[in-house]
Amino acid sequence: MTRIQSIGAAFAAVLLSSVAAHAGDVRIMWYSDGGEGAVIKDLLARFSKANPDVNVILDEVSYDVVKEQLPVQLEAGKGPDIARVTNLKALAQHWLDLRPLLADAKYWDDNFGAQADWMRPDGSNAITGFMTQLTLTGGFANKTLFDQAGVEIPGPKATWDDWAAAAKKVADSQKVFAMAIDRSGHRVSGPNISYGANYIAADGKPAPIDQGAKDFLSRFVKWNEEGIVNKDVWVSAAGTTYRAAAEDFINGGLAYYYSGSWQVPGFAQKIGDNFDWVMTGSPCGTASCTGIQGGAALVAVKYTKNPKDVAKVMDYLAGADVQKEFAERSLFIPAHKGVAAGQVDFKTDNPHVQAALKAFVEAAGQTAAPAMKLPGWKWSDAYYSAIVARISQVIAGEMKLDDAYARIDEDIKAKVGAN
Repeated sequence: MTRIQSIGAAFAAVLLSSVAAHAGDVRIMWYSDGGEGAVIKDLLARFSKANPDVNVILDEVSYDVVKEQLPVQLEAGKGPDIARVTNLKALAQHWLDLRPLLADAKYWDDNFGAQADWMRPDGSNAITGFMTQLTLTGGFANKTLFDQAGVEIPGPKATWDDWAAAAKKVADSQKVFAMAIDRSGHRVSGPNISYGANYIAADGKPAPIDQGAKDFLSRFVKWNEEGIVNKDVWVSAAGTTYRAAAEDFINGGLAYYYSGSWQVPGFAQKIGDNFDWVMTGSPCGTASCTGIQGGAALVAVKYTKNPKDVAKVMDYLAGADVQKEFAERSLFIPAHKGVAAGQVDFKTDNPHVQAALKAFVEAAGQTAAPAMKLPGWKWSDAYYSAIVARISQVIAGEMKLDDAYARIDEDIKAKVGAN
């Protein structure tokens, strides 16, 4: 029988790391952005009914647990048997190579090979898991607020400055915040690259923060200071703690929200017909109009005591029929090549959702070359973490911007030196 348990972030790490895996147990650490948790429960229940000898335990946790606590468990040689993660490359040494355990490794190479390198050690041909969905960062506009304010939504080639100006007009008229960007170094990296940033040096190691990144980050800090951006999103948490602004948008308190395609299922559930919203792509900088591709992966952890059972669960979840149903019910862009090439019938009659998913697929073709390299780059998370920690301090008034740039470089160097 599949057992489902929800675990609070405050004691999740202690609880999960203290639970030893037993013969036949497969523990999955799972977080959800929207309604995908309910879908995976259904799918795993079917697996358990057909495979009573494998006890699948789904531990539902917050994203903060996955981001902050799971790496600590892994460094101690512990953790779940399978985990849904977004920090793929930097933790790749902890993933299990499923290739010799799978029923048909070629099927995995054919259907998940395009992103396989994102989640395995450099130079390896290991199969460590699969992307549960493909994502792309991008913006959302509250069309109802724009209409009520009599402000035209900027067009596809509009710049970040254009969006800030338009959103401010809406905010002044409707008494809401103009903009918000998730508290995430990843989320501001697409805008940075749009202004010409490149995080990767010629030797593959992190480059010092450059003028392109500074051109956007200086804007972002200024918008926070001026109240155009909702300052609370970045100053209400410490360190590298993630905070999304999705609830602010869902509650109608934002004219423009920059996040990504993973928010669409949650919007479908929670916004309903409260207001009209549209996906807007990524605003332009001086170099490009790019978001960052990526997604969450379901990976096997090499510290498992039950690798054969883990492979059995992973083979089931990677099946074409299961992948198709998961994508359609979760409203996710499928990462399975065969499923994506066929007819995907998203289970929604919400026209905003259908339009948003179509727009994200189209926007993926505009992804700039430097952004395409980041999902499979070992040091992406080190760069993201340094940016969010130090820029938050600037926004909070604890540090000057030039000092923050220097500290970002120092933080990244320390992380590289420790590995």
